[in-house]
Amino acid sequence: MSSSIADEYEALLQFLYIAPIGLVQIQNDGEIVLVNPLCAQLLMPLSRDGALCNLFTALQDVAPDLGSRVKGFDADYGMICDNVQLHVGTGRSPSASPKVLSLSLLRLDSQRMMGVLSDITVSVQRERELRQSQAWIQTLVTGLTDYALLTLDAEGYCTEWNDGVRRVTGFESSDILGQSYRLFYPPEGTSEQRATERLREADLSGWSLDEGWRSRKNGTRYWGSCLVAPMQDTGAPSGEVRSYSLIIRDISDRQEARDAARRALSCDHLTGLANRRVLFEMAEVELQRWARYARPLSVVMIDADHFKQINDRHGHAAGDAVLRHLATGLAAGFGPMDTVARLGGEEFVVLMPGSDIAAAELAANSLCRSIQQQSVDVDGVCIRYTVSAGVVAMDPEVGDLDELLRRADAAMYAAKASGRNRVVRWDAIERPALALQTV
Repeated sequence: MSSSIADEYEALLQFLYIAPIGLVQIQNDGEIVLVNPLCAQLLMPLSRDGALCNLFTALQDVAPDLGSRVKGFDADYGMICDNVQLHVGTGRSPSASPKVLSLSLLRLDSQRMMGVLSDITVSVQRERELRQSQAWIQTLVTGLTDYALLTLDAEGYCTEWNDGVRRVTGFESSDILGQSYRLFYPPEGTSEQRATERLREADLSGWSLDEGWRSRKNGTRYWGSCLVAPMQDTGAPSGEVRSYSLIIRDISDRQEARDAARRALSCDHLTGLANRRVLFEMAEVELQRWARYARPLSVVMIDADHFKQINDRHGHAAGDAVLRHLATGLAAGFGPMDTVARLGGEEFVVLMPGSDIAAAELAANSLCRSIQQQSVDVDGVCIRYTVSAGVVAMDPEVGDLDELLRRADAAMYAAKASGRNRVVRWDAIERPALALQTV
Protein backbone atom coordinates (compact mmCIF):
# COMPACT_ATOMS: atom_id res chain seq x y z
CA MET A 1 0.00 0.00 0.00
CA SER A 2 1.48 3.38 -1.05
CA SER A 3 2.01 6.13 1.48
CA SER A 4 -0.77 8.33 0.02
CA ILE A 5 -3.31 5.49 0.02
CA ALA A 6 -2.33 4.59 3.59
CA ASP A 7 -2.82 8.21 4.64
CA GLU A 8 -6.26 8.33 2.97
CA TYR A 9 -7.23 5.08 4.67
CA GLU A 10 -6.09 6.40 8.04
CA ALA A 11 -8.07 9.61 7.47
CA LEU A 12 -11.16 7.56 6.62
CA LEU A 13 -10.81 5.54 9.83
CA GLN A 14 -10.48 8.73 11.85
CA PHE A 15 -13.59 10.14 10.18
CA LEU A 16 -15.56 6.99 10.99
CA TYR A 17 -14.37 7.12 14.59
CA ILE A 18 -15.40 10.73 15.26
CA ALA A 19 -18.52 10.87 13.05
CA PRO A 20 -21.56 12.13 15.03
CA ILE A 21 -23.73 9.38 13.52
CA GLY A 22 -23.51 5.61 13.66
CA LEU A 23 -21.71 4.20 10.60
CA VAL A 24 -21.12 0.59 9.65
CA GLN A 25 -19.69 -1.02 6.51
CA ILE A 26 -20.85 -4.55 5.71
CA GLN A 27 -20.51 -7.21 3.01
CA ASN A 28 -23.37 -8.89 1.12
CA ASP A 29 -23.85 -11.54 3.82
CA GLY A 30 -24.08 -8.88 6.53
CA GLU A 31 -20.54 -9.41 7.86
CA ILE A 32 -19.33 -6.21 9.52
CA VAL A 33 -16.08 -4.86 8.06
CA LEU A 34 -15.93 -1.47 9.83
CA VAL A 35 -18.07 0.02 12.58
CA ASN A 36 -17.61 3.27 14.47
CA PRO A 37 -18.05 3.55 18.27
CA LEU A 38 -21.46 5.27 18.14
CA CYS A 39 -22.91 2.57 15.89
CA ALA A 40 -21.39 -0.16 18.07
CA GLN A 41 -22.97 1.47 21.13
CA LEU A 42 -26.42 1.32 19.47
CA LEU A 43 -25.97 -2.22 18.16
CA MET A 44 -24.48 -3.89 21.25
CA PRO A 45 -27.72 -4.02 23.31
CA LEU A 46 -29.49 -5.65 20.33
CA SER A 47 -26.98 -8.46 19.85
CA ARG A 48 -28.17 -11.71 21.42
CA ASP A 49 -24.63 -13.00 22.05
CA GLY A 50 -22.95 -9.64 22.63
CA ALA A 51 -20.88 -9.98 19.45
CA LEU A 52 -20.86 -7.55 16.53
CA CYS A 53 -19.79 -9.77 13.65
CA ASN A 54 -22.88 -9.57 11.44
CA LEU A 55 -25.37 -6.71 11.06
CA PHE A 56 -28.25 -8.97 9.97
CA THR A 57 -27.76 -11.12 13.08
CA ALA A 58 -27.47 -8.13 15.41
CA LEU A 59 -30.73 -6.64 14.05
CA GLN A 60 -32.57 -9.95 13.77
CA ASP A 61 -35.10 -9.13 16.50
CA VAL A 62 -36.00 -5.65 15.20
CA ALA A 63 -35.42 -6.00 11.43
CA PRO A 64 -35.83 -9.71 10.58
CA ASP A 65 -36.32 -9.02 6.86
CA LEU A 66 -33.14 -6.92 6.38
CA GLY A 67 -31.19 -9.79 4.87
CA SER A 68 -33.96 -10.56 2.37
CA ARG A 69 -34.17 -6.86 1.44
CA VAL A 70 -30.47 -6.85 0.62
CA LYS A 71 -30.73 -10.10 -1.32
CA GLY A 72 -33.66 -8.75 -3.35
CA PHE A 73 -31.84 -5.51 -4.27
CA ASP A 74 -30.47 -6.18 -7.76
CA ALA A 75 -28.71 -2.88 -8.57
CA ASP A 76 -24.95 -2.53 -8.04
CA TYR A 77 -25.45 0.88 -6.42
CA GLY A 78 -28.27 2.64 -4.62
CA MET A 79 -30.36 3.03 -1.48
CA ILE A 80 -31.63 -0.31 -0.17
CA CYS A 81 -33.64 1.22 2.69
CA ASP A 82 -33.96 4.80 3.86
CA ASN A 83 -34.75 5.88 7.42
CA VAL A 84 -36.52 2.66 8.39
CA GLN A 85 -37.72 2.91 11.98
CA LEU A 86 -36.68 0.12 14.35
CA HIS A 87 -38.60 -0.10 17.63
CA VAL A 88 -36.41 -1.47 20.40
CA GLY A 89 -37.81 -2.75 23.70
CA THR A 90 -36.56 -0.93 26.78
CA GLY A 91 -36.66 -3.76 29.33
CA ARG A 92 -38.31 -1.33 31.73
CA SER A 93 -41.82 -0.87 33.07
CA PRO A 94 -44.91 -0.93 30.80
CA SER A 95 -45.26 2.82 31.13
CA ALA A 96 -41.80 3.45 29.62
CA SER A 97 -41.50 4.43 25.96
CA PRO A 98 -39.42 2.17 23.71
CA LYS A 99 -36.30 3.42 21.97
CA VAL A 100 -36.66 4.13 18.25
CA LEU A 101 -33.68 3.79 15.90
CA SER A 102 -33.43 4.84 12.26
CA LEU A 103 -31.57 2.69 9.73
CA SER A 104 -30.47 3.63 6.20
CA LEU A 105 -28.51 1.17 4.07
CA LEU A 106 -26.69 2.19 0.87
CA ARG A 107 -25.06 -0.22 -1.58
CA LEU A 108 -21.64 1.18 -2.56
CA ASP A 109 -20.79 -1.50 -5.12
CA SER A 110 -21.47 -5.18 -5.80
CA GLN A 111 -19.65 -6.26 -2.63
CA ARG A 112 -19.97 -3.44 -0.07
CA MET A 113 -22.74 -1.57 1.74
CA MET A 114 -22.67 1.35 4.16
CA GLY A 115 -25.25 1.66 6.93
CA VAL A 116 -26.27 4.72 8.95
CA LEU A 117 -27.85 4.04 12.37
CA SER A 118 -29.15 6.75 14.68
CA ASP A 119 -31.32 7.14 17.78
CA ILE A 120 -34.46 9.15 16.85
CA THR A 121 -36.50 8.46 19.99
CA VAL A 122 -36.73 12.12 21.01
CA SER A 123 -37.61 13.38 17.53
CA VAL A 124 -40.37 10.75 17.16
CA GLN A 125 -41.89 11.87 20.46
CA ARG A 126 -41.70 15.51 19.39
CA GLU A 127 -43.35 14.68 16.07
CA ARG A 128 -46.23 13.01 17.92
CA GLU A 129 -46.70 16.05 20.15
CA LEU A 130 -46.55 18.34 17.09
CA ARG A 131 -49.35 16.39 15.39
CA GLN A 132 -51.53 16.92 18.47
CA SER A 133 -50.78 20.63 18.48
CA GLN A 134 -51.58 20.90 14.76
CA ALA A 135 -54.97 19.29 15.38
CA TRP A 136 -55.79 22.13 17.78
CA ILE A 137 -54.60 24.77 15.32
CA GLN A 138 -56.56 23.27 12.41
CA THR A 139 -59.71 23.30 14.51
CA LEU A 140 -59.28 27.02 15.18
CA VAL A 141 -58.56 28.12 11.60
CA THR A 142 -60.79 25.98 9.37
CA GLY A 143 -63.97 27.99 9.92
CA LEU A 144 -67.29 27.58 11.66
CA THR A 145 -68.95 25.14 9.24
CA ASP A 146 -66.34 22.44 9.56
CA TYR A 147 -66.76 21.23 13.13
CA ALA A 148 -69.29 20.18 15.75
CA LEU A 149 -68.78 21.30 19.34
CA LEU A 150 -70.36 19.65 22.37
CA THR A 151 -69.96 19.70 26.13
CA LEU A 152 -69.77 16.42 28.03
CA ASP A 153 -70.28 15.74 31.71
CA ALA A 154 -67.87 13.74 33.86
CA GLU A 155 -69.27 10.45 32.49
CA GLY A 156 -69.10 11.46 28.82
CA TYR A 157 -72.80 12.32 28.36
CA CYS A 158 -73.71 15.32 26.18
CA THR A 159 -75.00 18.38 28.06
CA GLU A 160 -74.63 21.18 25.46
CA TRP A 161 -74.20 21.42 21.70
CA ASN A 162 -73.76 23.89 18.84
CA ASP A 163 -75.53 23.99 15.49
CA GLY A 164 -72.46 22.54 13.78
CA VAL A 165 -73.45 19.15 15.20
CA ARG A 166 -76.47 19.10 12.87
CA ARG A 167 -74.37 20.07 9.84
CA VAL A 168 -71.66 17.47 10.48
CA THR A 169 -73.67 14.54 11.89
CA GLY A 170 -77.35 15.16 11.11
CA PHE A 171 -78.32 14.72 14.77
CA GLU A 172 -80.64 17.17 16.52
CA SER A 173 -80.36 18.32 20.12
CA SER A 174 -83.18 15.95 21.14
CA ASP A 175 -81.15 13.04 19.76
CA ILE A 176 -77.97 14.00 21.57
CA LEU A 177 -78.57 15.66 24.92
CA GLY A 178 -78.32 13.14 27.74
CA GLN A 179 -76.67 10.54 25.45
CA SER A 180 -73.11 9.18 25.58
CA TYR A 181 -70.75 10.58 22.97
CA ARG A 182 -70.42 7.00 21.72
CA LEU A 183 -73.52 7.93 19.69
CA PHE A 184 -71.19 9.40 17.04
CA TYR A 185 -69.27 6.14 16.58
CA PRO A 186 -70.33 3.00 14.67
CA PRO A 187 -71.37 0.19 17.06
CA GLU A 188 -68.04 -1.58 16.63
CA GLY A 189 -66.03 1.65 16.67
CA THR A 190 -65.62 1.99 20.42
CA SER A 191 -66.71 0.39 23.69
CA GLU A 192 -68.07 1.94 26.86
CA GLN A 193 -64.78 1.15 28.59
CA ARG A 194 -62.72 2.72 25.81
CA ALA A 195 -64.90 5.86 25.80
CA THR A 196 -64.31 6.27 29.54
CA GLU A 197 -60.57 5.71 29.11
CA ARG A 198 -60.42 8.54 26.57
CA LEU A 199 -61.79 10.91 29.22
CA ARG A 200 -59.13 9.76 31.67
CA GLU A 201 -56.44 10.20 29.02
CA ALA A 202 -57.66 13.75 28.46
CA ASP A 203 -57.37 14.37 32.22
CA LEU A 204 -53.76 13.21 32.20
CA SER A 205 -52.43 14.80 29.00
CA GLY A 206 -54.77 17.74 28.37
CA TRP A 207 -56.52 16.14 25.37
CA SER A 208 -57.26 12.87 23.61
CA LEU A 209 -57.39 12.80 19.81
CA ASP A 210 -58.38 9.96 17.51
CA GLU A 211 -59.40 9.52 13.87
CA GLY A 212 -61.61 6.85 12.35
CA TRP A 213 -65.06 6.03 11.06
CA ARG A 214 -67.94 8.01 12.56
CA SER A 215 -71.71 7.60 12.09
CA ARG A 216 -74.35 10.12 11.01
CA LYS A 217 -77.96 9.96 12.10
CA ASN A 218 -79.03 8.43 8.77
CA GLY A 219 -76.55 5.56 9.24
CA THR A 220 -73.96 6.70 6.69
CA ARG A 221 -70.34 6.84 7.73
CA TYR A 222 -67.63 9.44 7.31
CA TRP A 223 -63.97 9.73 8.30
CA GLY A 224 -63.79 12.04 11.27
CA SER A 225 -61.54 13.26 14.04
CA CYS A 226 -62.70 13.54 17.66
CA LEU A 227 -60.84 15.74 20.11
CA VAL A 228 -61.72 15.51 23.82
CA ALA A 229 -60.36 18.16 26.19
CA PRO A 230 -61.13 18.71 29.88
CA MET A 231 -62.89 21.85 31.14
CA GLN A 232 -62.80 22.75 34.83
CA ASP A 233 -65.81 24.36 36.48
CA THR A 234 -64.93 27.65 38.18
CA GLY A 235 -66.38 26.44 41.45
CA ALA A 236 -64.74 23.02 41.33
CA PRO A 237 -61.90 22.13 43.68
CA SER A 238 -58.45 22.55 42.15
CA GLY A 239 -57.53 19.67 39.88
CA GLU A 240 -61.05 18.20 39.74
CA VAL A 241 -62.35 17.92 36.17
CA ARG A 242 -66.13 17.95 35.92
CA SER A 243 -66.77 18.40 32.20
CA TYR A 244 -65.17 18.08 28.78
CA SER A 245 -65.39 19.67 25.36
CA LEU A 246 -65.78 17.40 22.33
CA ILE A 247 -64.88 18.64 18.85
CA ILE A 248 -65.88 16.47 15.88
CA ARG A 249 -64.60 17.25 12.38
CA ASP A 250 -65.47 15.61 9.06
CA ILE A 251 -62.12 15.09 7.33
CA SER A 252 -63.34 12.71 4.61
CA ASP A 253 -61.89 14.98 1.90
CA ARG A 254 -58.40 14.16 3.15
CA GLN A 255 -59.04 10.49 3.80
CA GLU A 256 -57.69 9.17 0.50
CA ALA A 257 -54.39 11.02 0.84
CA ARG A 258 -54.16 10.09 4.50
CA ASP A 259 -54.89 6.45 3.74
CA ALA A 260 -52.17 6.36 1.11
CA ALA A 261 -49.66 7.89 3.52
CA ARG A 262 -50.81 5.61 6.32
CA ARG A 263 -50.43 2.52 4.13
CA ALA A 264 -46.93 3.56 3.10
CA LEU A 265 -45.81 4.11 6.70
CA SER A 266 -47.75 1.53 8.64
CA CYS A 267 -48.71 -1.40 6.38
CA ASP A 268 -46.68 -4.50 5.70
CA HIS A 269 -45.84 -4.39 1.99
CA LEU A 270 -46.78 -8.04 1.32
CA THR A 271 -49.90 -8.67 3.40
CA GLY A 272 -51.42 -5.22 3.91
CA LEU A 273 -51.59 -5.84 7.67
CA ALA A 274 -50.05 -3.50 10.23
CA ASN A 275 -46.26 -3.63 10.30
CA ARG A 276 -43.87 -3.91 13.25
CA ARG A 277 -43.84 -0.13 13.71
CA VAL A 278 -47.60 0.03 14.25
CA LEU A 279 -47.55 -3.03 16.50
CA PHE A 280 -44.95 -1.52 18.82
CA GLU A 281 -46.67 1.89 18.87
CA MET A 282 -50.08 0.39 19.67
CA ALA A 283 -48.55 -1.95 22.25
CA GLU A 284 -46.90 1.02 23.95
CA VAL A 285 -50.27 2.76 24.24
CA GLU A 286 -52.09 -0.36 25.46
CA LEU A 287 -49.43 -1.20 28.07
CA GLN A 288 -49.74 2.32 29.43
CA ARG A 289 -53.51 1.90 29.61
CA TRP A 290 -53.09 -1.46 31.33
CA ALA A 291 -50.80 0.14 33.91
CA ARG A 292 -53.49 2.74 34.66
CA TYR A 293 -56.68 0.69 34.48
CA ALA A 294 -55.55 -2.99 34.54
CA ARG A 295 -58.20 -3.91 31.98
CA PRO A 296 -57.67 -7.25 30.16
CA LEU A 297 -54.96 -7.30 27.51
CA SER A 298 -53.98 -10.41 25.56
CA VAL A 299 -51.53 -11.27 22.79
CA VAL A 300 -51.75 -14.06 20.22
CA MET A 301 -48.67 -15.08 18.22
CA ILE A 302 -49.33 -17.09 15.06
CA ASP A 303 -46.89 -18.94 12.81
CA ALA A 304 -47.52 -20.82 9.55
CA ASP A 305 -46.55 -24.49 10.00
CA HIS A 306 -43.83 -25.99 7.75
CA PHE A 307 -43.60 -22.74 5.83
CA LYS A 308 -40.04 -23.44 4.61
CA GLN A 309 -41.27 -26.65 3.00
CA ILE A 310 -43.95 -24.68 1.15
CA ASN A 311 -41.30 -22.30 -0.19
CA ASP A 312 -38.92 -25.12 -1.12
CA ARG A 313 -41.58 -27.21 -2.85
CA HIS A 314 -43.73 -24.58 -4.56
CA GLY A 315 -41.49 -21.49 -4.73
CA HIS A 316 -41.45 -18.14 -2.98
CA ALA A 317 -44.38 -16.79 -5.02
CA ALA A 318 -46.54 -19.57 -3.57
CA GLY A 319 -45.18 -18.81 -0.10
CA ASP A 320 -46.18 -15.17 -0.52
CA ALA A 321 -49.67 -16.27 -1.61
CA VAL A 322 -49.98 -18.38 1.56
CA LEU A 323 -48.95 -15.43 3.73
CA ARG A 324 -51.52 -13.17 2.02
CA HIS A 325 -54.18 -15.86 2.52
CA LEU A 326 -53.28 -16.14 6.20
CA ALA A 327 -53.38 -12.35 6.55
CA THR A 328 -56.92 -12.31 5.13
CA GLY A 329 -57.98 -14.95 7.65
CA LEU A 330 -56.41 -13.00 10.50
CA ALA A 331 -58.11 -9.75 9.50
CA ALA A 332 -61.49 -11.53 9.35
CA GLY A 333 -61.01 -13.60 12.49
CA PHE A 334 -60.27 -10.81 14.98
CA GLY A 335 -62.22 -7.73 16.06
CA PRO A 336 -61.97 -4.09 14.90
CA MET A 337 -60.43 -3.08 18.24
CA ASP A 338 -57.59 -5.61 17.81
CA THR A 339 -54.26 -4.85 16.12
CA VAL A 340 -53.27 -7.57 13.65
CA ALA A 341 -49.64 -7.21 12.52
CA ARG A 342 -46.96 -9.11 10.67
CA LEU A 343 -43.96 -9.46 12.96
CA GLY A 344 -41.66 -10.82 10.26
CA GLY A 345 -41.38 -13.81 7.94
CA GLU A 346 -44.32 -16.13 8.60
CA GLU A 347 -44.92 -14.84 12.15
CA PHE A 348 -47.92 -12.67 13.01
CA VAL A 349 -49.06 -11.03 16.25
CA VAL A 350 -52.53 -9.95 17.37
CA LEU A 351 -52.80 -7.38 20.18
CA MET A 352 -56.22 -7.74 21.85
CA PRO A 353 -57.08 -4.90 24.28
CA GLY A 354 -60.14 -5.64 26.39
CA SER A 355 -59.91 -9.42 25.81
CA ASP A 356 -58.93 -11.90 28.51
CA ILE A 357 -56.93 -15.03 27.76
CA ALA A 358 -60.04 -17.19 27.36
CA ALA A 359 -61.44 -14.90 24.64
CA ALA A 360 -58.05 -14.75 22.92
CA GLU A 361 -57.73 -18.54 23.03
CA LEU A 362 -61.21 -18.94 21.56
CA ALA A 363 -60.40 -16.59 18.67
CA ALA A 364 -57.08 -18.33 18.01
CA ASN A 365 -58.71 -21.78 17.96
CA SER A 366 -61.35 -20.52 15.55
CA LEU A 367 -58.58 -19.23 13.26
CA CYS A 368 -56.76 -22.58 13.36
CA ARG A 369 -59.91 -24.49 12.41
CA SER A 370 -60.71 -22.04 9.62
CA ILE A 371 -57.23 -22.21 8.07
CA GLN A 372 -57.17 -26.01 8.30
CA GLN A 373 -60.39 -26.23 6.28
CA GLN A 374 -59.20 -23.94 3.46
CA SER A 375 -56.64 -24.13 0.68
CA VAL A 376 -54.69 -21.70 -1.49
CA ASP A 377 -54.77 -22.05 -5.27
CA VAL A 378 -51.50 -21.02 -6.94
CA ASP A 379 -51.34 -21.53 -10.71
CA GLY A 380 -53.70 -24.47 -10.48
CA VAL A 381 -51.87 -26.07 -7.54
CA CYS A 382 -53.93 -26.51 -4.36
CA ILE A 383 -51.83 -25.78 -1.25
CA ARG A 384 -53.14 -26.67 2.19
CA TYR A 385 -51.44 -25.53 5.36
CA THR A 386 -52.03 -25.09 9.09
CA VAL A 387 -50.97 -22.63 11.77
CA SER A 388 -49.80 -22.84 15.37
CA ALA A 389 -50.55 -20.16 17.95
CA GLY A 390 -49.44 -19.10 21.41
CA VAL A 391 -51.68 -17.06 23.71
CA VAL A 392 -50.70 -14.94 26.71
CA ALA A 393 -52.39 -12.34 28.91
CA MET A 394 -50.78 -9.31 30.51
CA ASP A 395 -50.21 -9.59 34.27
CA PRO A 396 -48.20 -7.70 36.93
CA GLU A 397 -45.21 -10.04 36.53
CA VAL A 398 -44.70 -8.90 32.91
CA GLY A 399 -42.28 -5.97 32.88
CA ASP A 400 -42.57 -4.85 29.26
CA LEU A 401 -43.61 -5.74 25.73
CA ASP A 402 -40.46 -7.82 25.17
CA GLU A 403 -41.45 -10.14 28.01
CA LEU A 404 -45.06 -10.36 26.79
CA LEU A 405 -43.90 -11.33 23.29
CA ARG A 406 -41.37 -13.82 24.70
CA ARG A 407 -44.17 -15.58 26.57
CA ALA A 408 -46.39 -15.65 23.49
CA ASP A 409 -43.45 -16.97 21.43
CA ALA A 410 -42.73 -19.71 24.01
CA ALA A 411 -46.39 -20.79 23.95
CA MET A 412 -46.39 -20.84 20.14
CA TYR A 413 -43.30 -23.04 19.99
CA ALA A 414 -44.86 -25.32 22.59
CA ALA A 415 -47.78 -25.68 20.17
CA LYS A 416 -45.37 -26.63 17.39
CA ALA A 417 -43.52 -29.08 19.65
CA SER A 418 -46.85 -30.70 20.56
CA GLY A 419 -47.68 -31.52 16.95
CA ARG A 420 -48.58 -28.16 15.33
CA ASN A 421 -52.04 -27.04 14.15
CA ARG A 422 -53.05 -26.10 17.67
CA VAL A 423 -53.18 -23.34 20.28
CA VAL A 424 -51.25 -23.32 23.56
CA ARG A 425 -51.69 -20.88 26.42
CA TRP A 426 -48.58 -19.64 28.15
CA ASP A 427 -50.01 -20.55 31.56
CA ALA A 428 -50.38 -24.14 30.31
CA ILE A 429 -46.61 -24.27 29.97
CA GLU A 430 -46.14 -22.96 33.50
CA ARG A 431 -48.82 -25.27 34.93
CA PRO A 432 -48.56 -28.70 33.25
CA ALA A 433 -51.84 -29.81 34.86
CA LEU A 434 -53.66 -27.64 32.33
CA ALA A 435 -54.19 -29.61 29.13
CA LEU A 436 -52.93 -28.24 25.85
CA GLN A 437 -55.76 -26.99 23.61
CA THR A 438 -55.80 -28.98 20.37
CA VAL A 439 -57.86 -28.17 17.28
